[in-house]
This record gives sequence, C-alpha cells and structure tokens, in this order.
Amino acid sequence: MSLVAGVDSSTQSCTVVIRDADTGAPVRHGRAPHPSGTEVHPDAWWAALQEALDRAGGLDGVEAVAVAGQQHGMVCLSGSGEVVRPALLWNDTRSAAAADDLVAELGAQAWADATGSVPVASITASKLRWLATHEPDHAAATAAVCLPHDWLTWRLRGTGALDDLVTDRSDASGTGYWGSDGYRLDLLERAFGRSDVRLPRVLGPGEAAGRTPDGVLLGPGAGDNAGAALGLGARTGDVVVSLGTSGVVSAVSPTPTADATGIVAGFASATGEHLPLVCTLNAARVLDAAGALLGVDHAALARLALSAPAGSGGLVLVPYLEGERTPNRPDSTGALHGVTLGTATPAHLARASVEGLLCGLADALDALVEAGVPVRRVFLVGGGARSDAVAGIAPAVFGRPVLRPTPGEYVADGAARQAAWVLTGTLPEWDAAQVESFDADPTPEVRARYARARDLTVARVGA
Repeated sequence: MSLVAGVDSSTQSCTVVIRDADTGAPVRHGRAPHPSGTEVHPDAWWAALQEALDRAGGLDGVEAVAVAGQQHGMVCLSGSGEVVRPALLWNDTRSAAAADDLVAELGAQAWADATGSVPVASITASKLRWLATHEPDHAAATAAVCLPHDWLTWRLRGTGALDDLVTDRSDASGTGYWGSDGYRLDLLERAFGRSDVRLPRVLGPGEAAGRTPDGVLLGPGAGDNAGAALGLGARTGDVVVSLGTSGVVSAVSPTPTADATGIVAGFASATGEHLPLVCTLNAARVLDAAGALLGVDHAALARLALSAPAGSGGLVLVPYLEGERTPNRPDSTGALHGVTLGTATPAHLARASVEGLLCGLADALDALVEAGVPVRRVFLVGGGARSDAVAGIAPAVFGRPVLRPTPGEYVADGAARQAAWVLTGTLPEWDAAQVESFDADPTPEVRARYARARDLTVARVGA
C-alpha cells in the first residue's frame, strides 16, 4: 500500500490525514491547534504541523505529502530565510485603508482585469502596502514574500534556500500581483514600492515541489478553498457552499472572471481551472445567535425552523450581524422585519434565521451566475451545513437541489489527493464522499421579500 499525507493548515488548527494513494481510504489522522489572533509567527504553524504529524503516527510509510492552507496572508523572509516579522493573516484588517488606496490609484476595473480581483484587506498586496507604509524597516529587510502554505512546504523541503520557495496557481491568484500570464511585478512594485523581492515559483497542477530530507515527495500545495474543491472531487459547474463562521460560495469554472464590483474574487483552482469565489461575513454564527436568543441548541433550533411555514409568515431576518461584505455594507447591522402577533414565536424566528442566512448565500450564488459561472450542482459543507433545517430549506431558497456530503476534512483530503497525483502522475479518482440529496419546491417569494428588507440598509448606531 502506498500512503500519502494531506495537510490542512487553517487559521485555527493544523490537520493531517494519511490515506491510501490508490483508493483514498483513510489510514490515520492527527490535529493540533494554532494560536488565536490575526498576527501569528509562522513557527507556530510549524510546531502545530509537527504535533499533528505525531498524532497521525508520523510520516512512516508515506511517499508524498502536500499542504493546503489559509489563503492570502503575508510571510516576509530575510535574505537568510529568517522570518522578518509575524505573519499577517487574511483576517487582519489593518490593511483595509491600504486596499482602498490601491483601488483608488489604479481603478477597480484595472485590478479586476489584471488579477481577477479587486484589492481588499485580506490580500497580500494590501498587506505589503501597509508594511511599506507603517513598518519601513521590516519592509527594507524583506528579501522574499510567500504565503502560509508556501512557507510550510518550504520548511518541509528543508534546504533553507529562497530559490526553493514554491506555490501553486490557487494561492498565487489571491496575492493581488499574479495574473493569467504570471506575476505582475508592476503591481507588486505599486503595492510594496519595489519589485526586487523573491517570489515563490508557481508550479503547475500535479507538479512536484521537491523532496523532504527524508525523501518524501512534496506536492505544490493549494489554497484552502481550492483544496476543499479537490477533496470533494468538484468538477466544472460544481458550486461549493461552505458555512463556517463566514460563508464562502465558490465554483469550478473553465473561464476566468473579472468583476470590478469586487464581489466575485477571480481565484484559480488546484486542477488548472478557475475558482471564482464570493465571501459573506455571516453564516453559521447566524445560527449561533438565533440559538442563543431562543435558548436552544442547534438541533432544537433546526426542529423549530422546520416546524414553521416557508417564508416564516412574512418574518424576515437580514443577518448582517457583523456588517456584511456581499453586499459591501460594513456598517450595517442585523434587522428583523415583519414582526406580528402571529410571527412572534420561537418557530418563526428560527425559520427566519435559517432563511435569512440562506438568502445571503443565495445572493452570493447569484453573483457567480451573473459573472457567467456555470452552475450544475451545489454542495453544502461546513459546520452550518450539519443543520437539517439548513439542508432542508436550502434547495427552496437556492431554487435548485443541493447535496450534503458526509462531514469530513475536505481541505486536507484535497491536499492528500494532490500528493497522490504528484506521486503517480495521474489525478486519482478516489471514491466520492457519501452525499445526501435535498430537493424542495422553489420559494421565490422568500427571496423577493428578503431583497426588499435587505435594501433597507441599517447602519450601526453612532456609525
């Protein structure tokens, strides 16, 4: 049996899965936490990887490994390969003003045409602008810039040579200085004030990144969303709706997007295609908030929601509990519309919470469709997808059937599948995840009522 390992180095933790390279059958796994915060020294990722590997029984018998990780971020290295400063993660927002400046300087459409995306705080280019402006000494000491998964792959390689830094298309596409023809050094210089820093070599899908000192073959790795799509076996036309703390709607597409509104980010997939993506700020935590308000757990919340009629009797929750990114309303708050004696019940509020969450995601799905992205199937994944109310109501709100795979470590599984690809030279056709199919009659009136309430923007008091 040939074994491969996949690593998911996420914001919160590191997960390692070890699988049979031929069948994808799970063999063993391990997990270790990451420190909290939006600024983390990469050594913490390395320590968590070692701990997760130990809990997974190490790399004994493993022939190839690949790392998928949190996208964007900024890891700055000196000429000798030392970390210049703790890494800024994707969710560090101190670079928001820098992103605004970059857009103002070049124009949103020019950025979208060049890179597929419009700068926001999360992308590396915005963080480099912040660094150059606020920490010029650190900027001057920076000889190389890479991303979280690049750095871990490089550490696994073990040479310490900056020439051995590599990445893949999916993660490079989220930097803000990579386009269809490769790195855009003009955009790097605009962001950082210089373009003489070393950038990771962008490997093709299935291309080897070298070997560890112990001879284990390394894959190029991937961004986490691309890794999840690969782990699910998503194909052209498949949409993955991920309900974590935030909501992510992404799709495997044969063609790139260039959305000047900034709603659709034009990322790449791990298989040589494109992975346009829309992010919402409010997903599973809408369920958390509704459960806390009603004093029930998630299972009871789902039962309440399913006991209420479609449309919640006209009760509408606009779930902008922490502002919103899609649409871009950072100062908005949540709002409840249509409260009457008949709808002031726990069941109606539970149903309105689920429908509001799903309508926000449906807006994201609509944005992909409007950008010309083909939609064939919709997968529901993430913690929020475990709610039977979410899965049962989603097809009515989305207006199409949905599939809910058995919960799994899809990002790490995607990395393991890539490792098998590098090992064998062929992308393996592992057994697909077991899925439940959900269908329901569409409820366009729910979307229409939500749209009317959504457009009554509610700003934070004092904003």
